[in-house]
Amino acid sequence: MTTPIYIMTLVGVVAFAVSGVIEARRKQMDLVGISAAAFLTAFGGGTVRDILLGRYPIFWVTEQSYVAFVLVIAVVAFFVSRRMTLTPDAIAIPDAIGLGVFSATGTQIAADLNVPVLIAIVMGVITGSVGGVLRDVVCNEIPAIFARTQLYATCAALGAIVYLASRAIGADTQTGLIAGSVATIALRLAAIRLNLRLPA
Repeated sequence: MTTPIYIMTLVGVVAFAVSGVIEARRKQMDLVGISAAAFLTAFGGGTVRDILLGRYPIFWVTEQSYVAFVLVIAVVAFFVSRRMTLTPDAIAIPDAIGLGVFSATGTQIAADLNVPVLIAIVMGVITGSVGGVLRDVVCNEIPAIFARTQLYATCAALGAIVYLASRAIGADTQTGLIAGSVATIALRLAAIRLNLRLPA
């Protein structure tokens, strides 16, 4: 794994782990529950992507630093957050960052395997959104991707498309990943702020 991809993936892992901790704390889970929520959120999407693409070992198995970061975040956040009041909005920014970064990196990994463009976009959406689905399920919430809420999967798809477009015009991998991530994050936060939804 090259340095830019490692760093981008680490950012996504940390952001999603934090979102998992926040949601688990709001549900009054103990340290084990918080660690599980952080782990599922951080690694769920990438694990499903790697299984579907036949990439073994799965990404976090070969990079144990990711697992170490998640466990440290879970333990530290467990004690720090006990003194904080966490609102439902607290999850918005880390979740948007995780969605953006993983949508872009998931698309990049699929594209490097020369899958068709549509499949690369789907893999980006899966990488970005499945961790959040697992987090919401274990925290007894309807996953945002399945509820009629502000744009979610659409944001991930936009990031995937922006990454592929950057790749098509000759941008380097790092530039494409940043562009795709920023596009997703910006649309997701705008959707929350402006209550943007798909038609019913």
